[in-house]
Amino acid sequence: MTWIAVPLAGLTVVSTLTGGAFALRLHRELKTAIALSGGIVVAVALFDLIPEALAAIGDSRRVTTLIGAGFLLFLIAHRFLVLHHRDEPAEAQAHETVGALSATALAFHTFTDGLGIGLAFGLDTQTGILVLLAVVSHDFADGVNAVTFILRQGGTRRTALRWLGLVAAAPLFGAFTGSAIDVSERTLAHLLALYAGIFLYIGATDLLPEAHEHPSTRRMAVTVGGFAAVFLVAVFLGEA
Repeated sequence: MTWIAVPLAGLTVVSTLTGGAFALRLHRELKTAIALSGGIVVAVALFDLIPEALAAIGDSRRVTTLIGAGFLLFLIAHRFLVLHHRDEPAEAQAHETVGALSATALAFHTFTDGLGIGLAFGLDTQTGILVLLAVVSHDFADGVNAVTFILRQGGTRRTALRWLGLVAAAPLFGAFTGSAIDVSERTLAHLLALYAGIFLYIGATDLLPEAHEHPSTRRMAVTVGGFAAVFLVAVFLGEA
């Protein structure tokens, strides 16, 4: 099942390109789409990655430490690599070459997303599917970010589309790399615990605050809907 991760990672390409298209054209629905992504990403961490890591490692202290490390790792990356798409324009422009730097960092981030997909399918199909779902969901926001970073710095639409293509393609290479790595189930579980921390950061401190910056019953509903859908999928696959 490991190598199925590579063609399935093609869904992340579609998601990223769709996010970029929204950023260029369909601004009104961005917040709603991001609200859905936030609910899905947090739920995958809570209902699949963390239980899988606990079951495989058997040491709750080690698992929670790895989750915390993943959370802090992405917090630091967000700040020092200028990944944060909610900065005020004036603040973002204070960074030299911030557009290209941010897009490059974002491409590396989506590469690690693909790596997570490949590694997750190496553990089991259920985890692979749910990690794929989480990545496809939040790669929509990555597509938005890739375009926003470039345009905010005065870059052209052509330049933004070029960077969008790089960010969209990166998960395919990541999935290929993850599928080619032969590691033990216990090692995979450690890596998934790290990913759980990263997913919690992305969803709870980035996507959801962005989506719910202004109160909206519709956005709340899609967040809860995405959260509940992942829970039901995790239960169904766990019993299958």
